[in-house]
Amino acid sequence: MSQGLPTAVSVLQRSAGAAPGSQSQPQSPEDDDRKVRRREKNRVAAQRSRKKQTQKADKLHEEYECLEQENTVLRREIGKLTEELKHLSEALKEHEKVCPLLLCPMNFVPVPRLDPVASCLPR
Repeated sequence: MSQGLPTAVSVLQRSAGAAPGSQSQPQSPEDDDRKVRRREKNRVAAQRSRKKQTQKADKLHEEYECLEQENTVLRREIGKLTEELKHLSEALKEHEKVCPLLLCPMNFVPVPRLDPVASCLPR
């Protein structure tokens, strides 16, 4: 027989719960009870762990959705404020054309003016 293939005895030992290479010994009822309790305890712990992981993922998803909504609201507000800035800049330019204070030679002092739109926008 080839050495790479398991023997029928080793397959039976593994299917009966014995570790590979160990000798098969009859288990006592206490060992069986202990094994059943350990498996049940492990099953409950695994369920608890999966539930906790699912709750954490759900919480993260809810937080993501809230942040997406907040982001959308803020982007709309940025758009509205940008439009308002453009409108007010245009109104200021129109006013400067007819402003009596700017047209009076006594009040005229050349002052370099920055573009109000460019100075307010983020860089």
